[in-house]
This record gives sequence, structure tokens and C-alpha cells, in this order.
Amino acid sequence: MKPIRTLLVPLAATLLAAPLSARTWTDAATGRTIEADFLGIQDGKVSLKRSDGQTFTLPIDKISAADQDFIKQQKAGPASAPAAAGTDWPGWRGPNRNDHSPDTGLLKSWPEKGPELLWSFENGGKGYSSPAIVGDRIYFTGSRKGSALVICLDASSGKELWNAPIGDDSGEGYNTGWGSGPRGAPTVSDGLVFALTANGELGCLSAADGKRQWRKNFVDDLGGKVPSWGYAESPLVDGDKLIVTPGGKDGAIVAFDKKTGKQLWRSEDLHDDAQYASIVIVEAGGKRQYVQLFMKNVAGIDAETGELLWTAPWKDGRTAVIPTPVVNGDQVYITSGYGAGSMLLQVAADSAKELWKNKVMKNHHGGVLLVDDHLYGFSDGGGLTCQSLKTGDRTWNEKGQGIQKGTVHYADGMLYCIDEHEGSVFLIEASPKGFSEQGRFPMPRETELRKGTKGKVWTHPVVLNGRLYLRDQDLFFCYDVSGP
Repeated sequence: MKPIRTLLVPLAATLLAAPLSARTWTDAATGRTIEADFLGIQDGKVSLKRSDGQTFTLPIDKISAADQDFIKQQKAGPASAPAAAGTDWPGWRGPNRNDHSPDTGLLKSWPEKGPELLWSFENGGKGYSSPAIVGDRIYFTGSRKGSALVICLDASSGKELWNAPIGDDSGEGYNTGWGSGPRGAPTVSDGLVFALTANGELGCLSAADGKRQWRKNFVDDLGGKVPSWGYAESPLVDGDKLIVTPGGKDGAIVAFDKKTGKQLWRSEDLHDDAQYASIVIVEAGGKRQYVQLFMKNVAGIDAETGELLWTAPWKDGRTAVIPTPVVNGDQVYITSGYGAGSMLLQVAADSAKELWKNKVMKNHHGGVLLVDDHLYGFSDGGGLTCQSLKTGDRTWNEKGQGIQKGTVHYADGMLYCIDEHEGSVFLIEASPKGFSEQGRFPMPRETELRKGTKGKVWTHPVVLNGRLYLRDQDLFFCYDVSGP
């Protein structure tokens, strides 16, 4: 089968009427993807429109099963069309990096023994990567026998389709007392997979078969310094650019052409060493910006040039600064643990103003997400916490056995939480009214790979297409959480 780009043909004839619906479309054979609006269907082809205005058609039998299901729902009419526009999860915290699943119609409570386990995979290797899911394929990173890999699974069965090395992982060069292996999630875009090892080797692979396209080394090529617990960033794709944070005196943030690996720019006026957060995109003051959190600063970079637009102090940052910033329009929320707290910024084209700052949320590494006007995450010492975005005040918190520290993910009005100590998974309503648990279950098994380390269950869960994906190092589980 030819790649999606060679299948483009002029749009012609009358289309079956359908509303525009932006999503990622996937070539079933190669895994190549393209971002486009859905226009309609005719004569066995789907008609699409790219952001640049170009229209084209693709044979329906050449696209992924998820795309074909989407089309069937459109043909059935508005009553059965999905509420969400996309069915892919191309990287860390989803396409918008907000940790919101597009799913609707999911279970609102779980049976006593938990939802149905559909399949298990037991050779994921060492590491904490959450999955990227595009079409019928799952991509994540893990290390086996000293080699850091991207591993590709069939989403319907959990069968391994291929694995490919992105670098070495001997367990040296960074502190592995909490477990070795890659930390960040891979990013999938336009038929390519981008992934980073703990020692800073960045690889670009073919999503179809794992064939290497290009590579960079954050230390040797870019003058970066491996953070104490290893590089943990998940690469960001924005259009044709790949943006990453090697850190260092030559410029902390770098943009590459995602297809060739050619360096496009470097933020030469920003010299912070890399921490563990991932970059987010902010539109503010008519300027597209990349925002990154460092140990003592949060910074905004011009997306086109790499010019440093602004910095804001994060004076209480210490030891490790990890959570990805949360974006709400032209506002940016940041938090970190070790007593640091949280802060909300109002971002302009070339400046950022502090709106509030306190210690209500001290999130270590489980992440924080925003639902309507409230933030949810685990705060050190406070357990699961709900915080007002507008004021920074605590709305409620819940702590105790099984609700002390962990990760959160949002889908269909509910929070999917993992307690890092027990490895138990629990479901609660995403509501500022209070904590309301609607089910809990343990993972079927506990990995042997964490023995002898201080590591916990740190991989963030993902819900997509009615399935809940969980990982504990080499163990990967898929559950059915679709509604009746």
C-alpha cells in the first residue's frame, strides 16, 4: 500500500453531507497519519480537508479500523455519531496535552471485581512510559537487556508487532535507585515515532516497522546534561517541528524538522538545565509560544524563532520539577513537589504575570488536570486534591489508605486514578462537590522488576475507544470500560 500522502486525489462530485470533524487519520498498513477535517463520503472514499485548505479523498478500505468505525457512525446519523472528534492518543497526555480522553458513554461505576480484562502483555521491559495510541497500534518505550526500545503492540489483541532500539540503557549514567528504563512517552505523528531514552538519546522511527529515520544525542550533539533521574521529557510535535529540551548553556530548547532531524532553531538566551516536565503550547497576545518548566524558572519561547519571550521565577523549585504545565487559554498553571506548591500565570506576547501562588497543590509527579474551573491531582501530604483555578483555594481533598499519592486521568466526567503504593485503580466523579468513589480494583499482578528498587506504579493511565490501558513496568493491561 502507498503512504497516505501519495493517495491524495482532487475532491470531486457531491458528498454525503456531514459536519466538519477534525481528527487524525491513519494508514492501516504503514501507520502514517495526517490531520484533517472530515467532509463526507462517496463511492467508497472519505473526503477530508487539511488545515491549509487542501481537500482530498482516501479509499475507506485503506484507513484504520478506528477511522472506518468513525465513518460508519457518521453514516448512521447524528444520534449515533461520537461526541468526540478524535480517536487517537498520539502522545503524552493526549493531542492537547491536557490528559482528557475524547471518549464518551463509558461506565460510571465498576463492578466489585473491576471492569473486564481484555488482554495482558508481559514483556514491556523496564520503564515508566505511558502509551501513545494511533489507529490500531499502541506505542510505548521500555528497556530489555540493556537496550532502550520503542515497542509496538496490536491494540485489539496486545500482540507485539515490532520493537526497535532508540539507544542503550545499561542502568548507568543516571540514578536508577527508583528503577531504570525510559521515562517519557513516545510521540506519533505523520507515520513517525519520536522517543527519548533516560540518557538523552532521541530517536525518530517509522511507525510502520520501527526503521530508524534519524537520531540525536542530547549530551554529545547538543551539550545537554542528564538530569539526576534521567531525561523524562515526552517530545512535542507542532506541525513539521519536533521540540525538545536538552537544556544547557547553548540553549535549553531545540526545534528540529521532524522528518529530517535538521535543527531549525535553538533558544540561545535560555540556559537552564533540563528537568522532567514536557513542553506545552500556549496562544497568548497573538503569539504562539512553547512553555517549559525548569528548576527555578518557567519560560515562554517564540514558536517560530526560538526567541526567549519571557521568564517567571519558580523560586521554591527544588530536587526535581516534574509535572507538565496546565494550559487554560492564555493562562498557565504550574506545580511541583518537595514543598514547592503551585502558581497561576497570565501570559501575554512577551511577559507573564503571577495571578496567585500557594501550597495547596504540591504535585510530585502524578500530574494535574483541569476540568471546567477546577484542578485535580495528588498533593504531597494532602492526598487527592481539588483546587480552584480562579482563586487557588482548596475545594476538597481526600487522603488515607489507597488515596495518598498517584496519578489521575480524565474521561467522560470521571477521574481514573492509580494509587502508586497499592497499584489499585479507582474511579471517582470529577466534581468540586467532593470525593465520590465509584469502584476500585487491583492490577492482576505486580511486576518483579521493581523489586530491589524504590520504584512505585508511576505510569499514567490512558482511556481510549472504551479501553483502559495500565502499565506496571513489563506488565501491560487492557480493560473494557465502555458503557452498556
